[in-house]
Amino acid sequence: MFEVVARHLNFRLAAEELGVTQAAVAQQIRGLEASLDIRLFERLPRGLGMTDAGLAYSGSIRSALAMIDEATRLLRPEPSHLTVSVTPTFASKWLIPKLGTFADSHPDIDLRVLATDRLSHFHTDGVDIAVRYGQPAFGAGLNAELLMEQRIVAVASPRLFEGKGMPSSFDSLQEFLMLHDAHNFWPEFTAALFPGHPPPTAKNMRFNQTSLAIEAAIIGQGIALSSHAFVKNDIAAGRLVQVFTQQLLLDKAFFLVWPRKAQQSPALLVVKDWLKQQVSDS
Repeated sequence: MFEVVARHLNFRLAAEELGVTQAAVAQQIRGLEASLDIRLFERLPRGLGMTDAGLAYSGSIRSALAMIDEATRLLRPEPSHLTVSVTPTFASKWLIPKLGTFADSHPDIDLRVLATDRLSHFHTDGVDIAVRYGQPAFGAGLNAELLMEQRIVAVASPRLFEGKGMPSSFDSLQEFLMLHDAHNFWPEFTAALFPGHPPPTAKNMRFNQTSLAIEAAIIGQGIALSSHAFVKNDIAAGRLVQVFTQQLLLDKAFFLVWPRKAQQSPALLVVKDWLKQQVSDS
């Protein structure tokens, strides 16, 4: 507990990482200082500062904990477990098709995928790294690194346009059913594609996940908006066509997010580099 507090210099962040209450952390640190009869931290108006004694102590404690960790892993070697948290759409349309290559290249890593729309908590949910959509910062005590930009395209089944052709104007677009997801990019997309026109008045169908809108588009129900990364394989296979050449580049993107710790596990570094390499290769 002392090591985590020394790393964050904040009782609340230490409590979040350890999965205990802030009061419990503060009480343990007070007890440690009392037993040592020395102040390790300075209580400041905003967070904590370390005394000279605390600073020296933290370096020794980190080295000792690292030695204990290494000794335990050598004594009981086990496959490395790593859990990555992603949204269901990111999992089904981007990550899962690529997992076979990861298993072949890294058989020693037991990769676990947690697909949920709920914001996962790293310590309480056992998550090591997450793919989150938005803009940094995602929270104190977290590292964030850009994974890929969000480029929105309009897609539909080629069967949808048999006998009538693809839309080329605002009015012709109104003839088709618009498939929405929870992000509701259609107003922004049509405003960029057809500036000066009023909001679209076409028929609408709404889904809570992008993957459901994509599947509805594949079976020919209407036109969906999606990140190009999620429909690239379907376009290549001929299940979908890109309706307009224009893409909507958003100011939000997909980021890799993981806890800021003194020492990162080798498995985390491998998975992080592999995810970035998949984006570079696509």
